[in-house]
Amino acid sequence: MNAPLVIAIDGPSGSGKSSVSKAVARSLQIGYLDAGAMYRALTWWCLDQGVDLDDREAVAAAARSLPLDLGTSPQDPRVVVNGTDITAAIRTTEVSSAVSSVAVNTLVRPILQQVQRDQIALIAQRDGGVVAEGRDITTVVAPDAPVRILLTASEEARLRRRSTELHGHADAQAVAATRDQIVRRDRDDSTVSQFTQAADGVILIDTSELDFAGSVQAVLDVVARVRD
Repeated sequence: MNAPLVIAIDGPSGSGKSSVSKAVARSLQIGYLDAGAMYRALTWWCLDQGVDLDDREAVAAAARSLPLDLGTSPQDPRVVVNGTDITAAIRTTEVSSAVSSVAVNTLVRPILQQVQRDQIALIAQRDGGVVAEGRDITTVVAPDAPVRILLTASEEARLRRRSTELHGHADAQAVAATRDQIVRRDRDDSTVSQFTQAADGVILIDTSELDFAGSVQAVLDVVARVRD
């Protein structure tokens, strides 16, 4: 009954999983892990160090030695590599356009997935629980988590949200500018990770018609049911 609470949340781009996961962690006063930030941080590091992203072995070697310090506070999850704060840099178009080639590297994924498992165990033990979010947390990284959720939304809703996040609005031009990043990233990542359909035992939450508060509450309701 007193075991640390592990909440695993997967979902496609723009589903709201990052913002919702942080809000849930804050509400429950537990830790937070952004698994996707690890792939982005590795992408930034490879670009910074001149590592060819098409060289699968070289990128895997970079993953094994990545000097990453990933913040686990849902209030301010900073991302630091080799002493440089890259929290904002990993969300730039340059990194967003390149991260898929790193994320689909099958030599890299097992390396970072083990780091994620270790981090989940550490954070959960230290903070009494953790919300871990990504693309294969519910199925590969933490398949035994007591709470496993696939957070999804329609493509239209996801494009609108990400356009607003990146451009401040969701007019036709902004949505078009965002479409390739969202659709292509999901298409590429789906070749190595299952995050479009809920696996057995994973609870599906569709946020298409929910606002932010409603999405957070939907997750908290699932957690409450599981804990009762």
